[in-house]
Amino acid sequence: MDSSKSRRPANKVIMSLLRTKTKKFCDGMIFFGGGMAALFLCWSLWRICSVGIISMPLIGSNTSSQLRVLKNPSSIVVQQNPRENVGLKSESGLEKKQELQSRDEDGDQLFEKEWERSADNFYADSDFSYSVGKTIKNWDRKRELWLKMHPHVKNYTKGGNPRILVLTGSQFQPCKNPKGDHLLLRFFKNKQDYCRLHGLDLFYNNILIHPQMITFWAKIPLVRAAMVAHPEAEWIWWIDSDAIITDMEFEHPLEKYKDYNMVVHGWEKDVYVKRSWLGVNAGVFLIRNCEWSMDFMERWSAMGPLSPLYVPFAKILSDVLPDRAVTDSDDQSALVYLMIKEKKRWADKIYIENSYFFQGYWLDVVRTYENASKWYKEMENENPVLKRRYAEKSGPMYRKMKEYYLHKRGAGISQRKPFVTHFTGCQPCSGNRNKIYKAEDCLQGMERALNFADDQVLRIYGFQRHGLLSSRVSPIAFSN
Repeated sequence: MDSSKSRRPANKVIMSLLRTKTKKFCDGMIFFGGGMAALFLCWSLWRICSVGIISMPLIGSNTSSQLRVLKNPSSIVVQQNPRENVGLKSESGLEKKQELQSRDEDGDQLFEKEWERSADNFYADSDFSYSVGKTIKNWDRKRELWLKMHPHVKNYTKGGNPRILVLTGSQFQPCKNPKGDHLLLRFFKNKQDYCRLHGLDLFYNNILIHPQMITFWAKIPLVRAAMVAHPEAEWIWWIDSDAIITDMEFEHPLEKYKDYNMVVHGWEKDVYVKRSWLGVNAGVFLIRNCEWSMDFMERWSAMGPLSPLYVPFAKILSDVLPDRAVTDSDDQSALVYLMIKEKKRWADKIYIENSYFFQGYWLDVVRTYENASKWYKEMENENPVLKRRYAEKSGPMYRKMKEYYLHKRGAGISQRKPFVTHFTGCQPCSGNRNKIYKAEDCLQGMERALNFADDQVLRIYGFQRHGLLSSRVSPIAFSN
């Protein structure tokens, strides 16, 4: 009985020690778990801050298709996947890269669909119009918003140049001139070849956008509509159907025009001193896709058949431009009139180009093709690298190389190939040419110009004509 009493205190001590150790173990586990949770929270916050994006599932999309939105809510743009630039050399790596790019494209498209359905889409506004006579307010801001909401559509080319949309066209009826339709086909092919070589979009129109804006006025409603239809285009290049691009390698020096909104060929003295309606040519021009141009198109078109003042303007134009006969108001005379009479508002943003043949009068340039070809051939003989074979898609590199040697050799307007040859007055479709020109001169000149341009394209395919009036070709001997 005494021994059992003596064991009880010992048991109490043992139990107390066990409870103390168990409590310490539990406290340690709680402390450890808390520490791990804190570390995980810190790591998560660090990842969010370092990446700088939040993943937000799009409305109506599954969890695999997500849009990555920048943290700044005022600038909602799709962010480029940072893994796209990682060099993945293995086949599985390339497949992974393509999968990531595909996901990005899917996310962009879903994002665009949501914006297109939203109230922010200004194209859905009831007062939004493609037509002249209905002004679009804040076009610059609208273009900027559209580009931001469509990140996969670029307003510049792969080479980094501002994107140009080329516009041209002809009447909707068959040509009266028996050779007219064939000539228009070749004129179109010429422009399409140039656009393909330089990565430009081309729109060819053969219908009246506005029934009252006929003949040479028809281009203004088309240019106005094209600006709205192509917000990704920084410049619109209008080129008459009877104009031929005769230097297939040359590109507009757009950096030169960065402070201007319109470019035309002409001479300042003829416009501002002589006040000649021939001071510029309105058949070929560049115009920037911007709010200024929208306003200018409205003002320009107000002097055409759409205006109730169309008939009185015929005399007004002839009074201001002394070398102009009293005929119906025309687009070119109206352009010169605005440059003179509303100079502060418009002329300061119009660049008159004459340092190269932005558009050349055909009688002045068709005789220069052989001399230009001879000059270029001498340059190639001096620099055999210019005579190498190359694939069409490698053209940009060789064009830059040729431009370098042209500058080095001191090529001026008389040595360079004329950029555009304009057959004003020849009327290849209707045949109603200006009586000061002979029919055979017009036809032969167009044939020479078209073949001169086409030879530059055929060279990429390894062939060359026997002459500018020949349809026979032979293989070219290239340098290695």
